[in-house]
Amino acid sequence: MDESLMITESEKFLNQIEKERLDLTNLKEDFKDLESFLEIYELLKSNLDKLQEMKESMDESGYTAPFRSLNRYGSRVSEDVDFEELGEISRHNQIFRNKASAKKNSFDRVKYAISAHRIALGNLEEYAKIRCKDCKKSYRVSSFLDNEKVCKCGSSNFEFKINHSGIHRLEIIPYLPLSGNYMVLMSGLSSWGRESFKRVLNVLKQQRRGVVKTVTPIVKYKENGRTITKRVPLDSEFADSYEDELRRRFGKGVRIERLEFHRTKPTIINDKHTCTNLALAYVKHAEDIVERHGEAIFEDKIKDLNNLKIYDEIIYSVNLEKPEFIDSSDLEDWRKDKINKTLEELGLIDKFGHLDRGLKKDLKEREKIKTKIFADIAPTLILWDISKYYLCTSQDRRKRYGSPFPYIRGDIDRQQRKVFQNPHTQVVNLLREKEKEHILSVPDMDLLLHKKFKFEGKIKNLNIKLNYAAVGPAIVFTNSNYSIKEVSYAFKVGEKSIKREINNMKSIRKPNTKRSRDFIDLVKNKS
Repeated sequence: MDESLMITESEKFLNQIEKERLDLTNLKEDFKDLESFLEIYELLKSNLDKLQEMKESMDESGYTAPFRSLNRYGSRVSEDVDFEELGEISRHNQIFRNKASAKKNSFDRVKYAISAHRIALGNLEEYAKIRCKDCKKSYRVSSFLDNEKVCKCGSSNFEFKINHSGIHRLEIIPYLPLSGNYMVLMSGLSSWGRESFKRVLNVLKQQRRGVVKTVTPIVKYKENGRTITKRVPLDSEFADSYEDELRRRFGKGVRIERLEFHRTKPTIINDKHTCTNLALAYVKHAEDIVERHGEAIFEDKIKDLNNLKIYDEIIYSVNLEKPEFIDSSDLEDWRKDKINKTLEELGLIDKFGHLDRGLKKDLKEREKIKTKIFADIAPTLILWDISKYYLCTSQDRRKRYGSPFPYIRGDIDRQQRKVFQNPHTQVVNLLREKEKEHILSVPDMDLLLHKKFKFEGKIKNLNIKLNYAAVGPAIVFTNSNYSIKEVSYAFKVGEKSIKREINNMKSIRKPNTKRSRDFIDLVKNKS
C-alpha cells in the first residue's frame, strides 16, 4: 500500500473510532445480559484486530524509524553543490521530514490505540464469567469466543455472571484513548491532574536492579604472529565466566583490555504506551471522583469556603479583562492593582497588600488538599489494583493470560516493591467513605508481595490446586491487623474461602503428616 494512503487509512479509521465512540460511562449498568456485554467486547476486539493489521503493515513499511534515511542521506551536502541548489535541497529535505513526521505521528497514534484496546479488553475479561446453564462450566470471554460460543457439553445456553473477585476497574475504560488521542486527553488534565499523572508514571516505570544483558570484553590475542584487538560480545550466561569462555576461544594467552557490561532495567510495566494510557485513564477517573466529591472535601477541610470562592471569582474575572486603553506591557500591573483594590474593598486584603489570615490559611489548605489528596487518588487506586493482581493470581496465569495491565512483569524485585510501601492512608479512607471503594491501607504491602512470590516459589512444582482469589486475602489477613470481615469486603471473597486457603497455606509450609512431608521432600529433590 502507498505510504500516503496508509497514513490516510489509519487516520480515517482512528477518527471513525473517535466519532462513533460508544457511551462507556455506565458499563456496569449497561451489562444487563450476555448479549449486551458481548456487543461491546466484540466491537473492541474487532477494532483491535484491525489496528494490529495496520501496525504490521506500518512495521513492514519502515514506520518504526521514519527519520533514519534522513539522518543518513539528508544531513550532508556535498561541497560541489552550487549555491542556487542549496535552497532546492533544503526544500526537498523539509518535504521528507514532514513525511517522516507524519509517519511517526500516525504510527504512534495506532500504537496508543492498540494499547488502550488491550487495557479495555483486559478489564472486560476480568469482569465477566460466562457460565453454561446445563453443565455449569465457566469460561473466560476469550475462551468462550474461541469455542464459537458453544460449550464442551454441546450446549449453547449460557448466562452472564460478574466476577466480583476479579481484578478490574471498568470506570477507567471511558477515559482510555481508544482512538489514540492521548495528547488531547493529556492537554485536558487539571494542574493537580498533571502532577498525579507523573506520579502514576513513576509507579509504573519503577525499575528493577540492573540485570546484565550482555558482556563485551575488548581483548588482545596473538594469531599468526600478529597481535589482534577485538570486541567480543558475550551473552548474559557468560557474565560470571567470561574469562573461561575467552580462553576457550582464543587460548590461554588472551588478555582483557577492557570490559563493558550492558545492563537492562525492566520496569513494572514494560511498555511506554501502556504506561501512558493507564496513567491517563486512572487520573481522568480520579478527576471524575474529585468532581463528585471535591466540594464536600473542601467543606470538611476549609474554614471559610465562601471567601475562597469570592477570591477565585475576582482573580478569574479580572484576568479575563483586557481594556483597550491599557498598553500590553502594562496589562499585568493593571490587573494586579485592580485585584488588590477589589480585595481591599471586600476586606480580604489590608492596605499593605497582606491577605486576610483566614483566607491565606485556606488557600494553603486547598493547595495541600490538591497535592496530598487529589493528586494521590490515581496512584493509590492503581497501586491497590496492581497489588491485588499480584496477590490474587498465580504465576502461571500472569504469564499465560492477558490482564488489565498489559506487559506487566510476572514478578517484581525488592527495588520495585518499594513503591508499595506508602499506603496513602488518608486517600484510602476518603475513597472508602465517599466512593464506597473496596480497598485497604496496608502499610507493609511490599513485604506481603514478597511473601506471595516466595510462596509461589515453594509450590512451583507441587501441582496443588489453590483458590488464588482467596490466597491474596489470606496473606493480607494473616499479616495485618485487619479483621477477616474487612479483608473479605475489600477483596470481595467469602470468609470461608479465606479461612480454607489459610489452612492450605499452613499445611504446605508445615506439613502435618509424615506422608505429606515425604511428598514435598520428594518434589523438592526432583526440582
